[in-house]
Amino acid sequence: MGKCGSMVPVPEGEDNLIAAVEHIARALGTGRNLPTDVRKILADLGTQLSTLSTVDNDEKKVIEGVDGFEERLNWVQDKIMSWEADQSMIYDLGLDEFNEYLRAADEARKLTERLESLGEHRSNEENEFLRRAHDVLQMAMARLEEEFVYILYQHRQNSEPEHMSFRSNEDDMMDALEDESVDESIQRDSVSRGAEEYVIDLVHPDMVPYLKCIATLMFDSNYDHECSHAFVGVRKDALNECLSNLEVEKLSIEDVLKLDWVTWNSKIKRWIWAIKIFVRVYLTSEMVLAKQIFGDLGSFYSAYFVEAAKSSILRLLNFGGAIAIGPYQPEKLSRILQMYEALDDLVPDIDTLFSNEAGSSVRTECHEVLRRLGDCVKATFIEFGNAIASNASTVPFAGGGVHHLTRYVMNYVKILGDYREILCLLLSDHACDLPGSSSPDANVLAEEESKSASNSCMPPVAPHFHKITLILESNLDEKSKLYRDPSLQHIFLMNNIHYMAEKVKNSELRTIFGDGWIRKHNWKFQQHEINYERSTWSSILSLLRDDGLYSPPGSSNISKALLKDRFRSFSLAFEEVYKTQTAWVIPDAQLREDLRISTSLKVVQAYRTFVGRHTNQISDKHIKYSADDLQNYLLDLFEGSPKSLSNPHRR
Repeated sequence: MGKCGSMVPVPEGEDNLIAAVEHIARALGTGRNLPTDVRKILADLGTQLSTLSTVDNDEKKVIEGVDGFEERLNWVQDKIMSWEADQSMIYDLGLDEFNEYLRAADEARKLTERLESLGEHRSNEENEFLRRAHDVLQMAMARLEEEFVYILYQHRQNSEPEHMSFRSNEDDMMDALEDESVDESIQRDSVSRGAEEYVIDLVHPDMVPYLKCIATLMFDSNYDHECSHAFVGVRKDALNECLSNLEVEKLSIEDVLKLDWVTWNSKIKRWIWAIKIFVRVYLTSEMVLAKQIFGDLGSFYSAYFVEAAKSSILRLLNFGGAIAIGPYQPEKLSRILQMYEALDDLVPDIDTLFSNEAGSSVRTECHEVLRRLGDCVKATFIEFGNAIASNASTVPFAGGGVHHLTRYVMNYVKILGDYREILCLLLSDHACDLPGSSSPDANVLAEEESKSASNSCMPPVAPHFHKITLILESNLDEKSKLYRDPSLQHIFLMNNIHYMAEKVKNSELRTIFGDGWIRKHNWKFQQHEINYERSTWSSILSLLRDDGLYSPPGSSNISKALLKDRFRSFSLAFEEVYKTQTAWVIPDAQLREDLRISTSLKVVQAYRTFVGRHTNQISDKHIKYSADDLQNYLLDLFEGSPKSLSNPHRR
């Protein structure tokens, strides 16, 4: 493809040199042993040299200006007007036609400048020549502007993500672009840092030299405004089309506030993915294109980039600003954190791309949206605590299992753990804003856990997470009071605190909460396990003591009637526990097994000893269950399926 230099006339003294070099280039180009790319270069060189050497003598004489203004002006006017009659794009007529038009337009510029330089010394005739020259130059510039727009538009590269062609690391980038699961990982990793490596050709690279030639000529002719305006118009539309290809809709604040949860969630995932691609790939490439075309003409190419890119980047930022308005719903917190993280990561790129004065409004808006997203995170985190504290129940949770609030909160806290650094930064001045932490006991616990966290080098965000779990525990304690049976209260609290401890112990939350927190909560649920055993079995096991069996009191004689009553009372009490507690549930298999074993060791052993001590004092028909029966029946507890021993079964 041609260069700007191909339109520049060659002095007469160089004719022989051109012919000689042309001959050598063509001779070398016929060599069969030369690589294809070398032969192509030599062929292109021969073509350009031939174009230069075949400029007819009349044209050369006119360009050198030997016959005066009128002859030069007539020649230029004829050339420009001849093409004006043809509505075809000059570029489509071929390289020679295009270069010849550029030379004619450049001659009109030189002629105008020469006539203008005469100033007050111009004659009336020369003033008329100047007017005609201005008209011809204006006509040529208008045509070149059309050509400029035509090439920009006609030779745009496909900007849809799946059709991108990258200059380096293409496979890695395409893998990232094609990973459309848009899950948690892609929100942060779909486009890595260093996006300047992923510059794409927004316009076919072979066309850039021609665009540069037109721009240079128009700038030299003082038609820089028309040229830049044309560039901005085409590229602005192209960037908006890029957003459409990334499926980013133009939504008003009202539109965003009306979105249902599923649509809201989907659009945020799309936005996070799109803004990374748009800033790191499209905008970076757009800046490169502007520099390629206008870079040699001054530093203002960056202003053209800003003008072309401003509306599209603000469209993306406006969506972020609309999301930050609220409402502050806890289920939205992780997505808003992802938006904050994505934009925070892109701020240096945006600041660099829009570093000039023209881009100050974009930089300001970017930082403002980031601040508002941060405020939204803080408000939503506080609302998260409020929602936990205010989650009231009027009926007890069936079976005393792990409450859905416990699962929701701990799973959500686990997700928030991925954003510990951001939360630490944003919540640094909101340490005491969470609800449910104003009581003396809560404050003492918070201080102890914060001190423990600092002593063990826990992350600074740990106190905020500790307070969330304190609010949850306080709420669970209130929910436990809905059970009339104290034993079930302990089962409920044991289940839920055990779930919390296991969730922390078996995840990355362990590095936030610390082993001290885990030990404390292991102790808590174990205490509820002990309290359950006391509450359920202490009174029943008291029936297996000999106290009160002697008749008369103080003698050594066991009353058979009292002994029979003891066995009957124990059996009835055990059957009631069986009927009730088979309906209770301990979801964790290991915890369930541990409690069964602990209970069995106490109950079965005490029963076996009592039966063995009195087996000769009472008939077998009065001993309803054997020790093995009890041990088997205890295995039915906490399965969440109520059973009855009215019709005893043997395992």
